[in-house]
Amino acid sequence: MEAPEVPTEHLHEHIHEQAHGSGGKIRWVMGVAMTSALLAAMAAVASLMAGHHSNEAMIEQIKSSDQWGYYQAKGVKAAVLGSKLELLEGLEKTVSPKDKEKIAEYAKQQQEIKEKAEELEKTADHHLHTHLIFARSVTLFQVAIAIAAISVLVHKRQFWFVSIGFGAVGLVFLLLGFFKP
Repeated sequence: MEAPEVPTEHLHEHIHEQAHGSGGKIRWVMGVAMTSALLAAMAAVASLMAGHHSNEAMIEQIKSSDQWGYYQAKGVKAAVLGSKLELLEGLEKTVSPKDKEKIAEYAKQQQEIKEKAEELEKTADHHLHTHLIFARSVTLFQVAIAIAAISVLVHKRQFWFVSIGFGAVGLVFLLLGFFKP
């Protein structure tokens, strides 16, 4: 008995068409994958920088708070010494010139402490603002990666372009975080 003849020419042509047709699709998917990898790397850098500036903001705020506590302590010392002087004057006792000088010294120290505390607050605010810029960058990169994944799942290049747009805006925020004064 003869083996049945199966017309495979048409099948071979169809397989070759699909192979050549999918070559562009494979290249496109590889492009999306490379774009996503690049976006993920930039997101990692932005995340690291956002965390750094968040920590620095907290440290500077703690230092500022310490300075304000020191400022208050000097104020309490000045008030106690001032009460002592008022009491001595009320009792018509002699007041030590050293005590009067000490009150003036406390006031001067308080002014210096206040300036330092305010400078630390400004530094903390700057770090917090920079943290927010980097955090926005991270968010945009994550959205871009998600949209890139969707583009592959639904086979729509338009989503990939949208993803690249979100990534470009994320890159702008990343650069702003590094170069904004």
